[in-house]
Amino acid sequence: MLESVGVAQGLLVLHLFCARAPDSDDAEVLQALQRADEAGAQVVTVATLGHKSQLCFMGLHSDAWVLRDLQTGLEAAGLRIVDSYVSITELSEYALGLPAEMAEMRLNPKLPPPGKPAWCFYPMSKRRNPGQNWYELGFDDRKQLMHEHGASGRKFAGRIVQLVTSSTGLDDWEWGVTLFGSDIAALKDTVYTMRYDRASAVYADFGPFVTGLVGSAEEIVARTR
Repeated sequence: MLESVGVAQGLLVLHLFCARAPDSDDAEVLQALQRADEAGAQVVTVATLGHKSQLCFMGLHSDAWVLRDLQTGLEAAGLRIVDSYVSITELSEYALGLPAEMAEMRLNPKLPPPGKPAWCFYPMSKRRNPGQNWYELGFDDRKQLMHEHGASGRKFAGRIVQLVTSSTGLDDWEWGVTLFGSDIAALKDTVYTMRYDRASAVYADFGPFVTGLVGSAEEIVARTR
């Protein structure tokens, strides 16, 4: 057996955006998901809206090989991976000192959250432009801006569950943001409101958004055929 490869704390997170092929096999897709579940992975299954993909499988596990096996199984089942994102859960430097329960929720989230069937994902990075270089700010200034940003997000408690994962050195952007919402409008309202914070308005760049609907593996596979 190959040695497991993971992180010191938290979980690896793999978003796999997939398209159907004519010969994709629903039973084999479900078997790949079942094997991942038996290996201890959490896999969120999403029916995506629009042309970017048809399905997303968001896998979380402490061992990268378990997520790689999931990817292999989905491809073997006839799905075509059209995009992906690799990241890890983390406790950011601005959140040190959080109560143990809140820190655990960030490092080892339990997904998908109940009552949040609307879903979206987008990557983001902080700017390094002249006059807009996040990394030239002092720590206290950055912490204050992130505190203000977080306060905006907390206005949507009950409507939104957010997972921010770190991807510096792992993928093309610095963070991945996954939102679970009570409805589609909750996703839009949250992102719209938080973009007015100075941390976003001055210092953030956003990548492509993908929106979808969360459901059980059996339902999502059947309804995306």
